[in-house]
Amino acid sequence: MRRVLVLALVVVTALLLQTTLLSDVTLLGAKPELVYLVTIVFAMLEGPSVGATSGFVAGMSQDFLLNAPKGITALTLTLLGYVVGTMRQYIVSGSPILPTVIVGAGTFVGILFYGTVSFLLGQLDESFGYVLRIAALSGAYNAILTPLAFPLIRRLAEGSEKQRVGRF
Repeated sequence: MRRVLVLALVVVTALLLQTTLLSDVTLLGAKPELVYLVTIVFAMLEGPSVGATSGFVAGMSQDFLLNAPKGITALTLTLLGYVVGTMRQYIVSGSPILPTVIVGAGTFVGILFYGTVSFLLGQLDESFGYVLRIAALSGAYNAILTPLAFPLIRRLAEGSEKQRVGRF
């Protein structure tokens, strides 16, 4: 139960920060995608099932909050969380730069996937070059924010684990 509350708290906080405080802070026209960042970090820490679940919850929340076409963000983040969570078992490096690279690349791929699905459904009004530029800049933006967010989310996730009691 505590894990669900931590997940909900982190997702709601990311959505509120993304839509209020950081909505005016742009990097060459791109805004931070904190929901992508949170999904990727949860997937890296907890694995594919938690990554997919957090991606679905965060994506649907963002779709409903921003009055976007329902389900595109949820689909994107669910797949992104699952793929990053699955890759987690193959990554054995303890480098502090690794989460930054994974979050940046994951955000880039996720936004490209979102743009492709939006285009296929007739929801995209911009050119593919614009989507590519926004994906690259948002990936860079999230990579810059990762050293600040990753330790905090990791501490919250570790604190929500059940304490194991050994009995003789």
